Amino acid sequence: MSAPTLSRPRRGRVIAGVCAGLARRFGWSPTVVRVVAVASILLPGPQVIAYIVLWIIMPSDD
Repeated sequence: MSAPTLSRPRRGRVIAGVCAGLARRFGWSPTVVRVVAVASILLPGPQVIAYIVLWIIMPSDD
């Protein structure tokens, strides 16, 4: 059995589905990925830009 592909799900999205897609791909809880993403905003760095880039390049489920 292979790992799921990296894509944004149609169901379970909060904003764009990036965190849900990453969680599904790596077998993590979407809530944990979302909490880590929000907490990382408090640190300096390009987190928002990375999220937007992933939003653009990750395909959406059909």
